[in-house]
Amino acid sequence: MRIPMRTTACVLLVLSIAIGTAALVGCGKTEKKPESVEQVKDEARTEKVKVGDIEVAYRVLGKGYPLVMIMGFSGTMDVWDPDALEALSRKHKVIVFDNRGTGETTAGTKQFSIKQFAIDTAGFMDALEIERAHVLGWSMGTNIAQELVLDYPDKVNKLVLYAADPGGEQAIQPSPDVVEKMTDKSGTPEEQQKRLWETLVPMDWLETHGDYLKEIFTGPIEKVSPEAVGKQWEAIMVWPGSYDRLPQIESQTLLLTGTEDINTPTQNSLVMVQVIPEAWLVQFKGGGHALMYQYPEDFASVIIDFLAAP
Repeated sequence: MRIPMRTTACVLLVLSIAIGTAALVGCGKTEKKPESVEQVKDEARTEKVKVGDIEVAYRVLGKGYPLVMIMGFSGTMDVWDPDALEALSRKHKVIVFDNRGTGETTAGTKQFSIKQFAIDTAGFMDALEIERAHVLGWSMGTNIAQELVLDYPDKVNKLVLYAADPGGEQAIQPSPDVVEKMTDKSGTPEEQQKRLWETLVPMDWLETHGDYLKEIFTGPIEKVSPEAVGKQWEAIMVWPGSYDRLPQIESQTLLLTGTEDINTPTQNSLVMVQVIPEAWLVQFKGGGHALMYQYPEDFASVIIDFLAAP
C-alpha cells in the first residue's frame, strides 16, 4: 500500500520496504512571510481549560476531524510554523496547546515527566470532549505522543512522529555541542535564540531566513522560564523510553525527519520505523530539526495525505 501523495514542489522517491514505506522528499526553497505569524495568531483566539491540577492554554484552527499537536522541548504553541498550521487547518480541526509549565499553561503541583505530559494531553482531550483524534508530536512531543498512544490507544487514530526518538538507551543522542546550545540559557534573549536556531535548521537556511525565525521566537522564548526548561530537560533525561513497547502501537504511524537534523539525529527514525508495525518513514532532504519552517507546504501536504489514506 502507498500513500497517494499530491504533486508538490518536491520530488518524491518512494520505495516499499518490508516494514512499511519510506519516502525521500527533496524540496525546493520556500520563501517565508513574517506577516503570516501574526495572521495565524489573530485568527485563533487563545482559550483555557481546567485539566487536573493545571489550566491548559490552547487554540483551535480550522474545521474537520481533529488533529492534536504536541509541542517539543522548551517550546510554546506559538512556535508552530504558521504557514504549516494554516495548510493543515484547511483539512482538519487543528488543536495546539502549551505543555505544563510553558507559555500560558500553569505548572501545577505534579512532577514534570513524559508520562505526566501524556496524562495531561489525555485529560486535555477529555476536557474538550475529544474522544479520538489524530495526534502529531514534534521532538519531545513525540515522546509524549508515544506514551499517549501506548497508554490511551483508543484516543489516537493516526499518529505522526516528527523528529522522533525512542528515548532510553536506544535513543541516538545529539552531540555534546548541540546539547549545550539547547540547554544554555545564559546571555541575552537574542543570544539564546541564535544558539537554539543553530540546532534547528541548516546554517545556509538560517543565514537567509533569520528575520523570519526572529519573528517566530521573540515572544515564545520569553514565556518559558529557565526553571520550566530545566524540569522538561530532566523529564527527557529520566524517561526510560518506549523502544520495547513500540511493537504494541496499533495506530497507523508516520515518521517524519530531516536528513540534516542534528538535534534529534535522523537515525532515530530509521530505528523506530523497523519496530513500529507497518510504520511509514518520510525523510526531507536537507531538512533540519525544524524542517516545517523550511518546507511548510510540503510538510503539511505529506501529513494531510497520510491522514487521508485508507
